[in-house]
Amino acid sequence: MLKLFYSPNSCALASHIALAEAGAPYETVRLDFARNEQRQPEYLAVNPKGRVPALITEHGILTESPAILVYIAQCFPQAGLAPLDDPFAFAQLQSFNSYLCSTVHVAHAHRMRGYRWVDDEAALAAMKRKVPQTVGEAFRLIEQKMFKGPWVLGERYSIADPYLFTMATWLEGDGIDMATLPVIREHRNRVAARPAVRKALAQQGVTPPPA
Repeated sequence: MLKLFYSPNSCALASHIALAEAGAPYETVRLDFARNEQRQPEYLAVNPKGRVPALITEHGILTESPAILVYIAQCFPQAGLAPLDDPFAFAQLQSFNSYLCSTVHVAHAHRMRGYRWVDDEAALAAMKRKVPQTVGEAFRLIEQKMFKGPWVLGERYSIADPYLFTMATWLEGDGIDMATLPVIREHRNRVAARPAVRKALAQQGVTPPPA
């Protein structure tokens, strides 16, 4: 059985949703970041990075959301969570998820975790002030240029959708007015209505985002 380590309201939600969508046999382990459980020796033995998600598989341990999402899609092809038979479409999926991981998530992290990059208090404050602009610009690019609709890749729901959904649940906290992102808001509502998403949110004890 697969074992997913997560913290509520983190990017691990995307992997949790994908497991539920795939109908995979899995269990979850909740980490309390407020108690610094991600830095305890027991978890560092699983993931030395001290972050989530981490997925224990029969072959070993995987970390990083894009890798875990692809692994789930490939292990459960019957769920149709990735265009595994189309190299170009699969590369487009990887490109989208890589952008979420390397650009969108990093911009978001500047609001709460600027200490990863700087120590100066003025610099930390400046990074935090910049978040509405940088995150907003990233999501406007997604809405206007990258999103095909009604799902990320078009007519086919994929692992890109719960990943985008997860980051879209952070937008209000990042100071973004959802009225300025009608496509993202509608997508977020559509994903939130899926049974697998409701299941994952309930298991994590997370309140669904506002409509």
